[in-house]
Amino acid sequence: MTLTKQHPVQLNNLFDELFNNIPANWGKDFSHQIGTPKVNIHETADGYHLELIAAGRNKEDFKVNIEKDLLTISFEKKESLENKDYKTIRKEFTLNSFKRSFSLDEKIKADAIQAKYENGILKLFLPKKEEVVIAPKEITIL
Repeated sequence: MTLTKQHPVQLNNLFDELFNNIPANWGKDFSHQIGTPKVNIHETADGYHLELIAAGRNKEDFKVNIEKDLLTISFEKKESLENKDYKTIRKEFTLNSFKRSFSLDEKIKADAIQAKYENGILKLFLPKKEEVVIAPKEITIL
């Protein structure tokens, strides 16, 4: 057996590097990030475009609901555990269920939201309501 001398400075740097790279919300409600698809949200003049990456899924397994001011996107796929045609040797991935919710702003026209699924991305368009512009009015003083 060979003994090697480890310098404490290197060990401290290793721990510093390890603990400085832990996400800020570690230990907080971290469960929502595991297996939850990432989302991109873009704003244009006419609305918001939400893209949720969800490759390998079928559009029939998605649910998009609006209740009050909450938009919820969920996916549930129940996989059968047994198959009579083959025996699974190794299973490294599954299509996990997930649920993501977004608060809707009063600027969004909720009854006109559109969704489509293409090339592994669920795309939602959330149109903006037209701004009501109140014409300036002069008030006569009596």
